[in-house]
Amino acid sequence: MSRKVKPFRKSINTNRHSSVIRVTSVISVVAMVVTAGTILFLFLFDNDKSDEIPIPTVVEEVTSCPADDGSQDQQLLFERRPIWCLESGQTYTAIFNTSEGEIRVSLDTDRTPETVNNFVVLSRFKYYDNTLLFRFDPSLAIIQGGSPHTNDWSDPGPGYTIPDEGGLFSTSGGSTFGPFTYEAGQLVMARSAGPNSSSAQFFLTTGTEVAVLNGQGSYIVFGETDQEGLDVLKAMMDLYEEDETSPYGGGPVRDVVLNSIEIVTEPIVD
Repeated sequence: MSRKVKPFRKSINTNRHSSVIRVTSVISVVAMVVTAGTILFLFLFDNDKSDEIPIPTVVEEVTSCPADDGSQDQQLLFERRPIWCLESGQTYTAIFNTSEGEIRVSLDTDRTPETVNNFVVLSRFKYYDNTLLFRFDPSLAIIQGGSPHTNDWSDPGPGYTIPDEGGLFSTSGGSTFGPFTYEAGQLVMARSAGPNSSSAQFFLTTGTEVAVLNGQGSYIVFGETDQEGLDVLKAMMDLYEEDETSPYGGGPVRDVVLNSIEIVTEPIVD
């Protein structure tokens, strides 16, 4: 059974850099200071609501898995996190169809099965279709996406969060620490400072600068692309342009759109 809720609105911005988050000059200093093993990140984001287009949304309890043949209707809000939908004995690959090229990502069902299940279910519900890769940060070598309601970091998400996994996590001083390390070519969950706070936003890593996040290690790495995919990501980052007149500091010279994510399965070969 489903119930209607007030529609969210997606912003379509004419400012070339309006969909990109930047760290402010004061916060940038904080972001690069390592204190007791933690790195703090605070962000500004776009609140421009020009040219708004209403998006009908439905909150629904999902009691069955989405269709895997592309026929599933789009769904953006849920009452709770997805049920288990991965099949045993299968590998899972996410194919990111973007305006700048294709990126194939092998998903890690061994170390991060719950995170992969969540991403697969959302992808098959077309949660990520026709969204912006909205944040480019060359200082961290990350490209962030996964915000269908607002196309920025402030997106309310799908209506739930998922548990941390993949190793030992701890909290200290209001921050969460985990076991992960970061390098180019990874698919990683975004999160807030608290435990078990990932939901749908993700980022893709493009270079060695992302290793600055090793001090936290709490961003769950759940996939890895190949060299061809990394080349596409690096070409995307090359679109970044500083802009002193922009309140966000810069961004890609054109919108980078995630058209869809296709999930491909293959039997595990012994």
